[in-house]
Amino acid sequence: MTMNQDVVGLTIAQASILMAQGELTAVQLTQAYLDRIAIIDPLLHSLLETNPDALTIAGELDAERADGHVRGPLHGIPVLLKDNIDTADKMHTTAGSLALLESTPPRDATVAKQLREAGAILLGKTNLSEWANIRGKSTTSGWSARGGITRNPHCLLRSASGSSSGSAAAVAADLAMVTIGTETNGSVVLPAAACGVVGHKPTVGLTSRAGVIPISHSQDSVGVLGRSVADVATTLATLTGIDDRDPATAGSLDTDFLPVLDANALRGVRLGVPTNFGFTGYSPKADAIFERVLVTLASLGAEIVHGTDIPTADDLRARPGAGHRLLYDFRHDIDAYLAERDDPAFRTLEDLIAFNTANADTEMIYFGQEQFEQAAYTAWDDDEMAALDVRLQRQSREEGIDAVLAEHRLDALIAVTKAPSSLIDVINGEKFPGAACDLPAIAGYPIVTVPAGLAYGMPVGLSFIGTAWSDARLLGLAYAWEQATQMYRSPGFVADDIALHPETPAYEFPIVL
Repeated sequence: MTMNQDVVGLTIAQASILMAQGELTAVQLTQAYLDRIAIIDPLLHSLLETNPDALTIAGELDAERADGHVRGPLHGIPVLLKDNIDTADKMHTTAGSLALLESTPPRDATVAKQLREAGAILLGKTNLSEWANIRGKSTTSGWSARGGITRNPHCLLRSASGSSSGSAAAVAADLAMVTIGTETNGSVVLPAAACGVVGHKPTVGLTSRAGVIPISHSQDSVGVLGRSVADVATTLATLTGIDDRDPATAGSLDTDFLPVLDANALRGVRLGVPTNFGFTGYSPKADAIFERVLVTLASLGAEIVHGTDIPTADDLRARPGAGHRLLYDFRHDIDAYLAERDDPAFRTLEDLIAFNTANADTEMIYFGQEQFEQAAYTAWDDDEMAALDVRLQRQSREEGIDAVLAEHRLDALIAVTKAPSSLIDVINGEKFPGAACDLPAIAGYPIVTVPAGLAYGMPVGLSFIGTAWSDARLLGLAYAWEQATQMYRSPGFVADDIALHPETPAYEFPIVL
């Protein structure tokens, strides 16, 4: 296996079997992805750089395998990382900003270290919404000063969503089997849904955030994107466990998620359908697909429970709200990150603001830094913000998601993840009518999105939402849906948006037996 097309569509398990049988090497696999990246990524701008040492590392892993040492299922598997995850190597870690190009983090992020130890090859860094979309208002998802705009591989005029835009577009285009993203509110599941792949935002604390350029310790989580639930679960298993560098991981246990992947997992489960707090009603195309989803889920043995609205929805919209918590957290968390990074030019958020102002012709050509400035210059009251944090946790957790799950004896909540991807618009910013991610984001609870259908050729995702540490359960439900429906579709790289209409059906569902 030496040609690029030979690796297209391989899963982690398939590649591992081929390497075990001596029919494929990590060097061949890595070179095939590098070749594919060189051909396809100029269309997408999903990567910022590839690892110049990738082939050398692959050769070392091949030598280990030849000596009888296999580290695990990721041995020799190339993985792409979002460019806000520290790597102490020849690659950069910049959050897409030009500010951090001249410094290197002193050590790997914990998740990068875990991947290396598992035998994964850190193939490159993916583009993202600069600073993970916390810098300004009216932003364009997927744009960074370093990488330009990430394009959706299904239609190049449409957004890959954000902020893990490059991670979603790259894995959808098969530039790696899995990619790593981060989410504060929707930044894994929204681009995953937009690009038609699986995305898992874990319970906050299941995976370590140490060495990840932060927004909020209350909501940040490192997650996995892939073309299959099994690939996501396999990779996630290497990223769990307690990390002394991140106190939130105190409840995380090393977990093998593959045993929960049961094709019959939907039989007998109760799935709630909330309609308030932005879960439905914002997109006729998405709602129509969701109605078909509900019929299919019922045919697979699930009991669909209506009347499961979130009782605290109005309270959670009260001001100040979750947006204030994010800016307050960012004010402190980014300074702590910069102090550990020890970049001589950038020690504080104010230093970053000054850089953007001085380099506005490259950094702020499409949008500003209003949120940076609000975080930096607001006279925050620590006691008020502590009380806000307590209120948000209570209303989103025990009075919100947990209350609904308990009252209706539900295994999970379900919703369409987001509307079909909007057109890229650097003038006005991305249109964002609604999504399923807000409530689990505020709670720090898990959400998994899996392909659910197509609207004029553009993917729409189905989200499974649960309580804290229910990640394995949600992955199992997503796997059962995936196995029954097989809704992943390879992207067509359509250049003209109009071409989507006559050539693709409005809704596409396979027959469920």
